Amino acid sequence: MIHETAIISEKAKLGKNVSVGPYSIIGDDVVIGDNTVIHSHVVVKGPSIIGSNNEIFQFSSVGEDCQDKKYDGEPTRLEIGDNNIIRENVTIHRGTIQDQSLTKIGSNNLFMAYTHVAHDCMIGDNVIFANNASVAGHVHVGDWAILGGMVGVHQFVHIGAHSFIGLNSIVVKDVPPYILAAGNGAEPKGLNSEGLKRRGFSTEQISAIKSAYRTLYRKGLKVSEALEEIDDSDPSVADFTNFVKQSSRGIIR
Repeated sequence: MIHETAIISEKAKLGKNVSVGPYSIIGDDVVIGDNTVIHSHVVVKGPSIIGSNNEIFQFSSVGEDCQDKKYDGEPTRLEIGDNNIIRENVTIHRGTIQDQSLTKIGSNNLFMAYTHVAHDCMIGDNVIFANNASVAGHVHVGDWAILGGMVGVHQFVHIGAHSFIGLNSIVVKDVPPYILAAGNGAEPKGLNSEGLKRRGFSTEQISAIKSAYRTLYRKGLKVSEALEEIDDSDPSVADFTNFVKQSSRGIIR
């Protein structure tokens, strides 16, 4: 399962049935879970923990030092969950001491070719990054979010769960859950209704979320006024309003 040309550090720990392809390098303090496949010409640097059943394709760089000029070699970490697909030429960097010293990626995600996850990012579960999508440092991306091709996300931005960011968009403010966003800079374009249906949201839930969306974006109210008017007795709507209340950068408008 380990190609003869692969270089595996004595300080790395590999689980059962791990495959490492030709010319790949697994560095110090890397832990790789069972049944993970590392294709050829991949570099994994630690400290990094990679879970089970992941697949990392050729020429990807995972767990490298970050590109933040403040970084001065401090020990920081990368954690990746299970069942992720990391395609060709993806770059994922460890954290910095200016945050939690951690970049963290959940499970069941798809990172298409040439995508980038910068230092200190927190990526949830079931997320899709389409080709060339990139997130800067300290970005948070919620579960089931989709970033279209060539999307760029500014540092410290939060992307809400179940949102969809359209092709070529530049995101400089927070995107609340459930929203379709697009443009430079990204603006709300409606609700991700099809995505919500596919994920099992009921007709009643979607209707309640639509009502909250219209109040926030279609009535000409200030954010504070809209929040007072929205009925958030439905838990899904409560997730929406709580995200808006907690936004430090401000939301897209």
